[in-house]
Amino acid sequence: MSITPESVRQLLSSDDLGDRIRAVNQLRQLEPARAFELAQTAISDSSPRVRYAAVSQMASLGRQDLQTTFTLLRERLLNDPEPDVQAAAADSLGGLQLTEAFEDLQHLYETTPEWLVKFSIVAALGELGDRRSFELLENALSAGEELIRMAAISSLGELGDVRAVPLLIPHAAHADWQIRYRVAQALARLGGENARSILERLAQDEVEQVADAAKTGIGHEA
Repeated sequence: MSITPESVRQLLSSDDLGDRIRAVNQLRQLEPARAFELAQTAISDSSPRVRYAAVSQMASLGRQDLQTTFTLLRERLLNDPEPDVQAAAADSLGGLQLTEAFEDLQHLYETTPEWLVKFSIVAALGELGDRRSFELLENALSAGEELIRMAAISSLGELGDVRAVPLLIPHAAHADWQIRYRVAQALARLGGENARSILERLAQDEVEQVADAAKTGIGHEA
């Protein structure tokens, strides 16, 4: 049976959760404008699994109408009872570079007790590319959760603000090689003399992935 907008619409209205999840997955096979229209129904579904799947797809479908997308994602970000859905909304807002979401992302980061939501917001801010994110990312760099620190390192690199270089340097000697790897990637993006000196040191790292990332950064600087 072929997948059509009408067949997907029927599945979305089904009482069976499996049907509705299948419908959201089938959105990928529809023309983007029609998929975007149907995704708006799924975003308010009673099941968090359906909402999560639909919100995640907005990262690619949302460019059909960015203002409508912002309104839909903002509602899920601030009001959804499921942290997974809130996190997916943050991811999509960042991927779409909807900078008007910055203040909402900042407020939620400061008020939510959910580490997953915090992590997704920190990761999203790098993609968002809004320089107002610097202070929040600086604070996240000292967060207790290592995964949030790792996300902050990457986002500071993506943000491209050279004020991040001295913040990242102490982490270049971290015992966890994955932290050092993220630092090498971030410093390679940021550039500059201070970043290069640390990259030269990381290029001698005992972990191949770290050394390779640092060498790549040095090559870009040359």
